[in-house]
Amino acid sequence: MQRIRRWWAASGPRRRRRAIQAVMAGCVLALLPSTWMHAAADGRVRPAGDVPAREVAVVFGAGLWDGRPTPYLAHRLDTAAELYRTGKVKVVLVTGDNSRAEYDEPDAMRGYLTGLGVPDDRIVSDYAGFDTWDSCARARRIFGVERAVLVTQGFHIRRAVTLCRSAGIDAYGVAVAEPHDATWYYGGVRELFAAGKASLDAAFRPDPHFLGDEERGVHDALAAAGH
Repeated sequence: MQRIRRWWAASGPRRRRRAIQAVMAGCVLALLPSTWMHAAADGRVRPAGDVPAREVAVVFGAGLWDGRPTPYLAHRLDTAAELYRTGKVKVVLVTGDNSRAEYDEPDAMRGYLTGLGVPDDRIVSDYAGFDTWDSCARARRIFGVERAVLVTQGFHIRRAVTLCRSAGIDAYGVAVAEPHDATWYYGGVRELFAAGKASLDAAFRPDPHFLGDEERGVHDALAAAGH
């Protein structure tokens, strides 16, 4: 900091002006992916009661505590269960991390949903949803989801909608309400950095970490629901 102060004091007006312009240009470039992401999801984020009906809800993982969903993940699942009870969706696709034997987000999410009254045969598990792009790409390419309601917190929902639409899903999102606590603000800051990766994922559409064969889980669950 002292070196910067000395440089600033020794610099002439022109060098200072150029430094300020460079900083401003850097800030604009850094915010471009986030601005694009918000514009791409414009009109696609709705309250649970107003979101268009879709066959499938996609719930993204958000961590476990002692094998149970964290409060943020539990709130996502509460909303998905509400969408199911009100007939907005017929099937819930839970997508999360199961990269370690002792850590299984999708099964924990399934157990929580069945505890809320969602039938087990209406829940489909994706065990390789390691990030938002992987979850969206696998939902479309592995599970054949073409239309979906996405469920996650407000700081994440626009990125989820944008990436799922880029993956070929006609997606709307429900932003789960949360108090603006430290976790919320951390998530908002994290999204500024994640937006850069999201823009690259949307542009280049890479294969997810694990692709594998197509699965009939969503198809069979919809058949069980009479669709």
